[in-house]
Amino acid sequence: MRVKDEGAPRVNGSGDTVADLAPRELRVLVAVGRERGFSAAAVALGMTQSAVSHSVRGSERKLGAVLFERGRTGATPTPAGERALGYARRVLRLLEVMAAEVRATKADTPAGPLRIAAFRSAALHLLPRALGRLAERHPDVVPEVRIVREVGRGTAGEVLDGRADLGIATLGTTSPVPPELVGGILLEERYALVHPAGHPAPRTLPLIDWTENCTSYTREWWAGQEWLPPATVEAEDDGAVLSMVGTGFGMAVMPELSLVGAPSSVRITDLGPERPTRSVGYVTTPELASSPAVRALIRELRAVAG
Repeated sequence: MRVKDEGAPRVNGSGDTVADLAPRELRVLVAVGRERGFSAAAVALGMTQSAVSHSVRGSERKLGAVLFERGRTGATPTPAGERALGYARRVLRLLEVMAAEVRATKADTPAGPLRIAAFRSAALHLLPRALGRLAERHPDVVPEVRIVREVGRGTAGEVLDGRADLGIATLGTTSPVPPELVGGILLEERYALVHPAGHPAPRTLPLIDWTENCTSYTREWWAGQEWLPPATVEAEDDGAVLSMVGTGFGMAVMPELSLVGAPSSVRITDLGPERPTRSVGYVTTPELASSPAVRALIRELRAVAG
């Protein structure tokens, strides 16, 4: 039987010995990625440019990959660099969480910053109630909220890249929880037809849409509705859509969170039992899922969503 020696040196894909990266090396990588340049990173860190360059070269040697493309315009992360930066941010964040939780052990209560990424309607209409409840029960938790467009990698990408501890995301068969993350459903949003109040024939109006609105499942539903024309107007976000509908410019099909506090100038019409829905949930990393602050926020999100 072969016994693994935990103290034995590791090797990278090139056959070279790999040493562990120290937190200071990770901070240099993150700074270069953030500032998109060695000189700017050096200023931000209070180091010399040569020291930053030396640190990055050492990290690249240990990992066996080029992490940044150097050029006249600065330093651009390679695909390997983007992946390394995501891990670096997550490792540094875990060190921060460890310190905060150790300090809070005696008080037995969550504490410290909690970074949240949410798409616009969730940040406006779901998250505030949850954060209010969280503040009442755990005043030492300090939320930091960023609104992220739920397109492409969206809020889940922010968590994967180490920029957020928890993301409020749209989930479903066409946008599942990424395999590197864990998560769950908070609520199912029903879609409704929104049109100008008092318009004699709202279904004759142009259809207004915005990029974040639907999953491909909802698009399929749209395609099967003969009365719905193709969208001819593209707005920046759901707030702009409501404003345009309210002024009589068009109609829209929108999910419930986007319709909270809709102005009196619009009417909301139920689309019936076959209406589409959208799943809104949360995602986080397996490591942070056990964090008291993250667990506390998930509890409050479930409470207000239910």
